[in-house]
Amino acid sequence: MRIDFCVTTEAMAEPAVGCTAELERLGDEIAELSAHLDAATARLLELIREFDARAGWNTGFRSCAEWLSWRVGLDRGAARERVRVARALVTLPRLAQALARGELSYAKVRALTRVATPETEERLLAVGRAGTAEHVERIVRGWRRVDRLAEAQETARRHKSRALHVYQDEDGMVVIRGRLAPEVGAVVIQALTAAREALYHKAHAQNVPAGTSGADVSTEPPTMPQQQADALALVAETALHHGIDPGAPGERYQVVVHVDAPLLADADAPGQSVLNDGAHVSAETSQRLACDASRVVMRHDPDGRILEVGARTRTIPPALRRALHHRDRGCRFPGCGLRFGQGHHIRHWAHGGPTTLSNLTMLCRRHHRAVHEDGYQVERQPDGELRFLRPDGRPLPESPALPAVPGDPVGMLRARHEERGLDVHARTAMPGWLGERLDVGWAIDVLHPLAAPVTVETAVATP
Repeated sequence: MRIDFCVTTEAMAEPAVGCTAELERLGDEIAELSAHLDAATARLLELIREFDARAGWNTGFRSCAEWLSWRVGLDRGAARERVRVARALVTLPRLAQALARGELSYAKVRALTRVATPETEERLLAVGRAGTAEHVERIVRGWRRVDRLAEAQETARRHKSRALHVYQDEDGMVVIRGRLAPEVGAVVIQALTAAREALYHKAHAQNVPAGTSGADVSTEPPTMPQQQADALALVAETALHHGIDPGAPGERYQVVVHVDAPLLADADAPGQSVLNDGAHVSAETSQRLACDASRVVMRHDPDGRILEVGARTRTIPPALRRALHHRDRGCRFPGCGLRFGQGHHIRHWAHGGPTTLSNLTMLCRRHHRAVHEDGYQVERQPDGELRFLRPDGRPLPESPALPAVPGDPVGMLRARHEERGLDVHARTAMPGWLGERLDVGWAIDVLHPLAAPVTVETAVATP
């Protein structure tokens, strides 16, 4: 297909002077309002940071980002970014002030906070003022590549330097000296801590100092290095006794709760609710765990002897669980939607509630706890919809009501910034870029402290 067209000389002519002035005014208004919005965003981030620090979102939500998604209508990713930037600006006062004055856009600040530190903030602030948002993004990507390369090199160096030396000293004592990767060292430290606590509790029960025996003539408590040595011995003995294989995941992570039937129906009823090791758990916790678990019914005589043990059964059969997952598609708590969850009996089976699809709903672990132990409630309405209530009885809507917006939001924004003494105009956020080509490699070499090795030249004077 061929399309012929012609351009008249009038179309190529310069716009009229009045039209040009009008377009410039329109462009200035766009730039000024954008700077006002960025300054307002700085205030918004301050509010988010304070709200997050004071855990104002902890009303059934897992995080401040999740609350923002529900309350403000932000996309989950955008909400997480707002919270991340708000937290980052605590240690980056120069970037925070530039955003508050409308000198840097939120897009630039969001990119710079991914790599900025208190030591590099001033250099990166200059990048934000000089370049466009695209320039900033490209430099940040280059900066992160250098960071990742340096981090990978450091990780490889540490991994290569791992070692454990075990040898016998002249007096027969075994000496252990080594270097472990940070994550491996953390596991060892946790194991030693657990072993020390086990020895402490055992010694406390026997009323002797930890790490000593009843036949020891000295009752001096062992020092911390001695406790560490005893703990290491216990860790090694335990590993050899139980075998190195930690066992099948299904059995390893199984939690057994022994609870009296009356206590499941009434949290105030007398009875026990304990774990396998004898640790007490609340009746509400037992009810939550019993909502969606395997159960074995045991009958005892008045003296506590077991008379009968039933077969292990699932509270929610597999077929019903599949139907529940297909219907709810994740946690039904307002604002959550986590894809993985547990089956919750709206009316607990211990109260006579049936294990049917209409009496079940999906809740994630956190919100399942919120309903059972934190006072939140859920009801099935006659029309089949769920109704969630806060601990004080107020309804928790699926989505909150929209806030009231003034008739002239732009005028209100300008007036608020004038009250704060902000001088925001059309050139506030204009970058210093003059159109030259951006050389990312050169910029990173100049800006990043780890980008290029430092060479030192030494001049030797000849006699």
